[in-house]
Amino acid sequence: MKSYMQRKEDVVRSWYVIDAEGKSLGRVATLAAHILRGKNKPTFTPHIDCGDYVIIINAKKVNLTGNKLEDKMYYNHSMYPGGLRERNAKTMRENYPVEMLERAVNGMLPHNRLGRAMGKKLFVYAEETHPHQAQKPVSIEVK
Repeated sequence: MKSYMQRKEDVVRSWYVIDAEGKSLGRVATLAAHILRGKNKPTFTPHIDCGDYVIIINAKKVNLTGNKLEDKMYYNHSMYPGGLRERNAKTMRENYPVEMLERAVNGMLPHNRLGRAMGKKLFVYAEETHPHQAQKPVSIEVK
């Protein structure tokens, strides 16, 4: 029996919306990465970008368990001497909730051209409103 290999011309994309309010950061990110990658489809092909579009709303209200709000650190470096910037998860959730969720999801995607293409189909919003109503996104519940 031959294995089915999907072609990029045959990919049919859907839109999904995930409400992150009160949900764990990791659970939201894994669900989003799973859909972006296309693993929720029976036609999944590892070397093709066959994933769907994902909209995450209420990023400001995402939950972190344990002491992660104080202990989890996010690092950036400007590549200049002394250019290390470190922020904890509490600061990120208050001031940069979109970046926090994007980093979590992009860390779960492949770290190559294909992963960057998948990451462009992710849309994160800090509040409940989003401009993608015309695409008629389907709501997905995080377990």
